[in-house]
Amino acid sequence: MTVNKHIEEFHGLPVFDFVAAVDEGGELPEPGAVAWKVAVEFDASTGWVERWQQFLDAVDTGRVGAVVVGEWSKDGPESFAEPLAAILGAADRLPALRGLFVGDITYEENEISWIDMVDVTPLLTTFPLLTELVVRGASGESVDGDGVSLKPVRHEHLRALRFESGGLPVGVPRAVAASELPALERLAFWLGVPNYGGDTALDDLAPFLDGTRFPALRHLGLQNSEIQDEIAAAVAHAPVVARLESLDLSMGVLTDQGATALLDGQPLTHLKTLDLHHHYLTDAMQQRLREALHGVSVDLSGGGKPDDQWRYVAVSE
Repeated sequence: MTVNKHIEEFHGLPVFDFVAAVDEGGELPEPGAVAWKVAVEFDASTGWVERWQQFLDAVDTGRVGAVVVGEWSKDGPESFAEPLAAILGAADRLPALRGLFVGDITYEENEISWIDMVDVTPLLTTFPLLTELVVRGASGESVDGDGVSLKPVRHEHLRALRFESGGLPVGVPRAVAASELPALERLAFWLGVPNYGGDTALDDLAPFLDGTRFPALRHLGLQNSEIQDEIAAAVAHAPVVARLESLDLSMGVLTDQGATALLDGQPLTHLKTLDLHHHYLTDAMQQRLREALHGVSVDLSGGGKPDDQWRYVAVSE
């Protein structure tokens, strides 16, 4: 499976395609009313950096609260390095920026393993008031760049952080675990598969489960993994779960073994939501989950055949 839809909402705001509106002569909305998307199409005559400058010149960016970075490669996979430099260079013109989504790119534009990501640490160090950051991109195994990476940081205001990948390198969760993020409420990783650079092991997730990190955490997503059963078994006895409002173990190879471990572990009835979509659970186990977690919104959509010998995560290539 792949990422096949663009996001329509981000940071609580509707996403507005700046380039499409300008090219069609459309009217621009109020600066703070939308999440502004800047993207280019394949074989476009104008590059992303030039479109970004056009956005800076056309919009009162001092009032812009959210930005979505779409496709930046107009002639095959290109590194995010130049767009990153352009965004960082405009920091003084974006004093109200609080939400940033990097990589709203579908498989038709670029497979996730070819989204040529880089070290995104400067986004956090340059925007100290950022409250939400989403990064979608490759590990570097299938592209010429260095791949998505992060260094440990201290950030006082970040409340939501998500890394989406078909193969997330272990350096990213390790860097997050080593960071000081006192305001962090929502954290999610798409772990992916080894063939695309996903080398995070269960032990690397321990800092997010033992409850000693991120005191404000209320949502945890450990998703899109081939070791989803092992993750579920670890989560079943993880101290952090008692203070979560929502838990996301979706998109991976979850079977009855992992679901049984969840139900045999600590109570989960305090959760508002439990996302298990894209799974390999039997009908009987799905019914057992619904009955045991009455009152919890449990997403069991997208189930595969439990006896399928070719199980796969939702997003890899």
